[in-house]
Amino acid sequence: MSARMFATRFSRRHALALLAAAATLPAPLPLLAQDFPQPGRPIRLVVGLAAGGSLDAQARSIARKITEQSGQQVVVENKPGASMMLSATEVMRAQPDGHTLLFAPSSIFAQNPHTLASVPYDPFKDFTPITLATKGPLVLTVHQSLPVQNVKDLVDWAKANPGKLNFASFGTGTSSHLYAVAFAKAVGIEVTHVPYKGTADAARDLLEGRVQAYFDAAPTAIQNAAGGRIRMIAVAAPQRMPAAQQVPTFTEQNVPNLDLTSWIAVVGPAGMPPAIVNKVNALFTQALRTQDVKDFIAKGAYEASPTTPAELAAEMRSAYDKWGAMVKQVGFQKQ
Repeated sequence: MSARMFATRFSRRHALALLAAAATLPAPLPLLAQDFPQPGRPIRLVVGLAAGGSLDAQARSIARKITEQSGQQVVVENKPGASMMLSATEVMRAQPDGHTLLFAPSSIFAQNPHTLASVPYDPFKDFTPITLATKGPLVLTVHQSLPVQNVKDLVDWAKANPGKLNFASFGTGTSSHLYAVAFAKAVGIEVTHVPYKGTADAARDLLEGRVQAYFDAAPTAIQNAAGGRIRMIAVAAPQRMPAAQQVPTFTEQNVPNLDLTSWIAVVGPAGMPPAIVNKVNALFTQALRTQDVKDFIAKGAYEASPTTPAELAAEMRSAYDKWGAMVKQVGFQKQ
């Protein structure tokens, strides 16, 4: 073999080896930011609850509006399970290219780390804040058979009937459970906790009178109260709900520190380039500011509340600290 032929074959083998090695390396991050959204590729908006609930409905309303406004397809994917941690880990492990996002309630970031013994993510290190989407409170509801019209009546009844007040929750360690414990401690009454596997079961048994009280999400509380079988007596928020102005807050009824308004946010995997974060934020902010989306969300007693990524990051930290203080106050042990 001539020296020229040997050099040619060696060069080819060397080039092929370099190409094979390069193929195993992860794409450098700047390449991810070059084209967003990538042509023909939808945005996956992952929701940690089953289809049909208020969280899913909000996600689909916003997704439709983004597609309508920008032409960018947004597909809602439901991934329920494990206190919504399956949805969180799905997004946490995705490429930070803006095409996989999490539509998540505050409990994933602010509550789970304080109440669950095993959480497979860090709420601050494993996600990129993009925007707050909506806000909405929990509402203290009671069955109509209970002879109470307000918080004072409920406290008086509970003290006159020690150990007889049953509080439903949509799971041990959930916000509905912790609110009930915090409320009982604040007003000095005894309550019996009755945990359920989800919001639908808890709300159904309150309607049927099998339990007497329940901290319910605002959309369900308003809908069920309209039928006359339950009564809303207090809202856990700094202000009254626009959709139910007749319901006073806890603070108005002399029970402070129960105003931990729940919220829903859009986040992505950690490491998203700022250019992509800003583009995704703009898509969601534009949709959330349209009147039809605001009206749809308001019907469910929530409020469209788009923010900057920095504002969401601050809200996540604040909620995390507040829930940590509440968990410590009520003496709840991680499950």
